[in-house]
Parts: sequence; structure tokens; C-alpha cells
Amino acid sequence: METNKEITLDDLASLIQGLDTKIDLTTKTLEAKVDLTTKTLEAKIEATTKTLGAKIEATEKTLGAKIDSSNEELATMTQAQFLKLGEKIDIIGKKVDRAEANLIKKVDKIEYNTLDYRVEKLEEKFA
Repeated sequence: METNKEITLDDLASLIQGLDTKIDLTTKTLEAKVDLTTKTLEAKIEATTKTLGAKIEATEKTLGAKIDSSNEELATMTQAQFLKLGEKIDIIGKKVDRAEANLIKKVDKIEYNTLDYRVEKLEEKFA
């Protein structure tokens, strides 16, 4: 049982027209989906950019505050060290003054003893 179907040119033309219609419809659907996907991705990129921008600004503010705080702490520590150094220099200066005073006393004592010794020798010589 063989059935022979004959296809006419009109049948082929209507098939091609139907395929063209389906292709056009599929193309329009795909273009709409591409447009929608593009817009969605652009919106997500824009939202991510804004979010990252806000996070970057917050991080910059935080780091700026930490740097300022660190600078203040460093200045405070430096000032404290200079004050301690000044106190130590004062203490050393007082010790030097005391040593100088003691040295002057000893020099005076030596000069006195030398003078006293000379006087004794002279007294012995003229006595």
C-alpha cells in the first residue's frame, strides 16, 4: 500500500511562508528576550556599581579616620617621649651641677691644702 502524495508548488510556497512566519516570530521573541536580558544585566551592573561605590566610600572614610587616629596617637606618644627625655635631661643637668660643685669644693680644698703646706714650709724655713 503505497500512497503517493503529490506536493504542489503552492503547497511548498505555503510551507515556506509558514516557516518564514515562525522564523520571524522566533527572531522577534529572541530579540525581546535579548533586550530584556540586556536591560536586566545593565540594571544589575548599575546597582552593583552603586553598592561598590558606597562600600568604597565607607572604607575610605573608615581608613581616613583610622589614619587620623593613628597620627594623633603617634603625636601623643612622641610628645610623651619628648617630655620624658626633657625630664631625664633635667636630672642629668642637676647631677652635672652637683658633680661640678663637688669638684670645685675639692679643687678649693686642694688649693687650700697646697697653700697651707707652703705656709708651713715657709714657717719652718724662717723659724
